[in-house]
Amino acid sequence: MKTFTARAGAILAGALLGPFAAFTGAQAQGAANYPSQVIRMIVPYAPGGASDFLARIAAPKMSALLGQQIVVDNRSGGAGNVGMDAAARAAPDGYTLFLGDIGAVELNPHFFKDLRVKPLKDFIPVSVMTETPLLLVAHPSVPAANVKELIAHVKERPNKLSFATPGASTLDRLVMERFRRLAGMELNHVPYGGGAGPAAADVVGGHVQLMFGTISSVLPHVQGGRLKALAISTAERSPALPDTPTIGELGYPAAVGVSWQGLLVPAGTPRAIVDKLHSVVVQVMSDPEIKARVAERGAKASSSKSADDFLNFIVEDEKKWAAVISDAGIKAE
Repeated sequence: MKTFTARAGAILAGALLGPFAAFTGAQAQGAANYPSQVIRMIVPYAPGGASDFLARIAAPKMSALLGQQIVVDNRSGGAGNVGMDAAARAAPDGYTLFLGDIGAVELNPHFFKDLRVKPLKDFIPVSVMTETPLLLVAHPSVPAANVKELIAHVKERPNKLSFATPGASTLDRLVMERFRRLAGMELNHVPYGGGAGPAAADVVGGHVQLMFGTISSVLPHVQGGRLKALAISTAERSPALPDTPTIGELGYPAAVGVSWQGLLVPAGTPRAIVDKLHSVVVQVMSDPEIKARVAERGAKASSSKSADDFLNFIVEDEKKWAAVISDAGIKAE
């Protein structure tokens, strides 16, 4: 399978630093004076979604720290590819930021054969900003109070139960695929369009029995008693559901996965600007107000130790999901 992990060694060995060695005097001066004009943050999804929400609450705080306005520019289409392409083609001067996520940056290159963007070649990762767990939920009719009982129930009825996802090329699908294969469960996959909402609605309606969904999309149904929460996909338990065990502590650490959002800039952006943006993200995502508002959506405000740390995270995370895609033979539907 064609992936961008083949370039990881070269990137980690110094490709990130390559553009900086060729700075001209003008570039260095521009970095020293940065920012001196309005900054554009491209969000590759429509207004109202999780990425747009993050951009709208983070941009004002970032603007205050940088001393320049940040304008949110929604460029939806192509599962995030339209906005990602626009950001990748922008001048590498720090005045175009890209609010990427796991779907666009890690997963899309596996499913879109005509994708022009090579994320780790065309971007420099700055910092992660949020981490959102997925929640394994079941319709109340499923006679299982926990994961152990669920596995036993499914094994007694192979291919009788189904799981919903927002689509084949989503993290929701990959986490469930990894989990069910590790647990030896045979389930039918039912993909939906239009995000996690329609998938969750059909699980609530009992048309499909199971799903791994972002906590923001399924938590209200759990709290309302319409779905049962069985496990959470992250390494640590969620404050929103402290009694729900993680998939790792249940014996499936290889199925741990998180949906992330983070800041990236076009390749060639001066390192001084990258580091300045990183510092700003760290301050913003540690702000109590931001942390509280992100938590309301079931996510966790976060930041990377450094730009290189974020790069390393993306490379390793993509390797894991590339293996799931290859082993299961998953294709876009």
